[in-house]
Amino acid sequence: MSSSKILRTLAQAILAPLIALIVSVIVTSIVVSIAGASIGDFWDVIFTVPTHRNWVNITNQSSMLFLAALAAAIGFRMNLFNIGVEGQYTLAAFAAAAFAGAGWLPGKLNIVGALLVAMAVGAIWAGIAGVLKVTRGVSEVISTIMLNAIAGTMIGYLLNNYGNQYGQGRRTTPIPGSSQLSGWTPWSAGDGPIWTLTILAVLAGVTMSIVINRTRFGFDLRATGMNEDAAVASGVKVKRMVVISMLISGAIAGLVWMPALFGAADYYGPPFQRALGFTGIAVALLGRNRPLGIFFGAVLFAWLSEQANPLSLVADISPSVVQVTQGVVVLAVVIAYEVVRRWMAAYEQRELKQALGTEVRA
Repeated sequence: MSSSKILRTLAQAILAPLIALIVSVIVTSIVVSIAGASIGDFWDVIFTVPTHRNWVNITNQSSMLFLAALAAAIGFRMNLFNIGVEGQYTLAAFAAAAFAGAGWLPGKLNIVGALLVAMAVGAIWAGIAGVLKVTRGVSEVISTIMLNAIAGTMIGYLLNNYGNQYGQGRRTTPIPGSSQLSGWTPWSAGDGPIWTLTILAVLAGVTMSIVINRTRFGFDLRATGMNEDAAVASGVKVKRMVVISMLISGAIAGLVWMPALFGAADYYGPPFQRALGFTGIAVALLGRNRPLGIFFGAVLFAWLSEQANPLSLVADISPSVVQVTQGVVVLAVVIAYEVVRRWMAAYEQRELKQALGTEVRA
C-alpha cells in the first residue's frame, strides 16, 4: 500500500472522528452555558458510569436504532434517500402485532410468522417509493415522506375501528403467552431483561456487511451509488437495483420494533416508540453508512438518551439539551469527514503534480 493511501486511511479513521469529537464537546458546552446551566455538571452526568438497569436500556435501545440506521444506510449507499423508515417500521410493527395477537400459528412459530409479516409490510411500503421513482421519476424523498403520513393515518383508522380499548387509547390484541420471549437477565430481575430479538440487529449487521462487501449485488449497489453512468456502462440495471434496494431497506425497517414488541410491549398501542426511523437516519450518517460505524453511533445515541433522564434531577438541565448534542455530533462528523476528504484530495493532487513534474524533467 502506498504512503498516500496509508495516510488517507489513517486520516479518515482517526483525524476526522477526533475533530468531530472536539467540535462536539466545544459546541455542546457553549449551548449548555447559554442555557444557564453548569458545563461541569452536564458532562459529569453524561459520563457517569451507567447502572445495570441503564446498561440494559442502552442495549435494548441500541438494537432498535441500529436496525433503523441500517435500513436507511442501504439506501444511502446507493444515493437513495429513504426518509420513510419511520412509516415503514410503524406500519410493519402494527401488522406484526396484529398477526401475532391473532395467534394463528402455535408457540414460537407465531413469532417467526410475525417477523416475516413485518419484513414483508416494510418492504412493500418502501417498494412503492422505489417503483414510483423508476416508472414515474418521483423523488423518493417526497414519496417516502408522504407515505409516512399515509401510514400513520392508516394505523389510526385501523386502531379506531378494529383495535381494543385500553385506558385512554386503543391497542391490538395482546400476544399469547406462548409466543412471548422472556429475554436475558444478566443482572437482577429488577434491572430488567435484554430483549431476545436484539440478536436481529447482530444478524442484520453481519448480513449487510457480507452482502455489500462480498457479493456481486453489493458491488453493483456501491458502483451505482458512486457513479450511476459508469454503472450503466458496465451493465448494471440501475432501475432494478433501485427497486431491490428499497425493498431490502424496507424489510430491515420492518424489524425495527420487533425486539420491543416481543420483549416488553406484547401489543401495538401506548408502548409503541415513535421517531426511531428519523433518529436512525442520523445514526446512519454518523456511522458513515457502515455497519461497524452504525453500531458505535447507535450505542452513542442510546447512551445520550439514557443519560439524559437524570439531567433535570441531578444537574437541573433540560434533557432536550441532549437532543442538541446528538444533532451537533452528526453535523460535526459529516463536516469533519468532508473537510478531511477535501484535504486528502488536495494532498493527492499535489503529490501527482510532483510525480508528473519529476517524469517530465527526467
